[in-house]
Amino acid sequence: MSTMSMSGALNLALADALDADERVLVFGEDVGPLGGVFRVTDGLAARFGDRRVFDTPLAESGIVGTAIGMAVNGMRPVVEMQFDAFAYPAFEQITSHLAKMRNRTRGTVEVPVVIRIPYGGGIGGVEHHCDSSEAYYTHTSGLRVVTPGTPQDGYDLLRDAIDSPDPVIFLEPKRRYWSKGEVVAGRPRTGFDRALVRRPGNDVTLIAYGPMVATALETAEAAKEEGWDVEVVDLRSLSPFDDETVCESVRRTGRAVVVHEAAGFGGYGAEVVARVTERCFHHLHAPVLRVTGFDVPYPPPKLEEHFLPGVDRILDTIGRLQWDDEVCGA
Repeated sequence: MSTMSMSGALNLALADALDADERVLVFGEDVGPLGGVFRVTDGLAARFGDRRVFDTPLAESGIVGTAIGMAVNGMRPVVEMQFDAFAYPAFEQITSHLAKMRNRTRGTVEVPVVIRIPYGGGIGGVEHHCDSSEAYYTHTSGLRVVTPGTPQDGYDLLRDAIDSPDPVIFLEPKRRYWSKGEVVAGRPRTGFDRALVRRPGNDVTLIAYGPMVATALETAEAAKEEGWDVEVVDLRSLSPFDDETVCESVRRTGRAVVVHEAAGFGGYGAEVVARVTERCFHHLHAPVLRVTGFDVPYPPPKLEEHFLPGVDRILDTIGRLQWDDEVCGA
């Protein structure tokens, strides 16, 4: 057991995967000697050599297209998009080819590609550096989409992603790269597509993922002053979705709030609300609510604290959950 940052846990996961399987390759923009913009690949090129960890041209479509070709020929590429919005030039390769290849070949061709994408805000980044683009990928059948909320999950989920026969979009919450926690590399890993209850509670289920997991846990502590016992569920896997764990929690608490950084309209939280409402309707004491980013392009750094969901906004939303059993709309 070691205490390390999420970036350190991701680095360890890559190193262990490279060490365990010679088919694993790591490549992308500046991931070689520099170690990546966020230093997630620091030291890997020196340890494993530039045939297995190497830099590419600034051409995201070419990076993903090359990874697809390598994967169908037996390799297991792990590529980095450097920043969330930088991945958009590769979107056609991802949605038209990576996601569909296995289905197109009736399962005869596996495409075990992992696309690492640092995503979300909270680092004072400018436009094109702070998008939360998870809904684009979860809407694309054929892709697994996962995002860690803790250093331990950074390690576990990345190892699972690299081992998966399916293509995986691995969303790394860049604002949590420096958050620290205990990491055990050799323990049995939680199921790749399972959500986890991070904090038990009885009054309301707070559903979060990625960068918002820590914010949700902070909110749960603050909610005790209001007399609310908040359960926090970390989705971990955005696609496929763990209906069982989420709905078991909501049926027990009777109330739910979904939190994410991305804009609300058409956002991933809308799907979560729909699934929970369909499956838990007769157990709900109030409509399922969302706390999200606003429906505007990501703001300049000095304004991002107003855009990103925080403890106060989440507490205000929990307070709207009809605690006195008032009629909706009354």
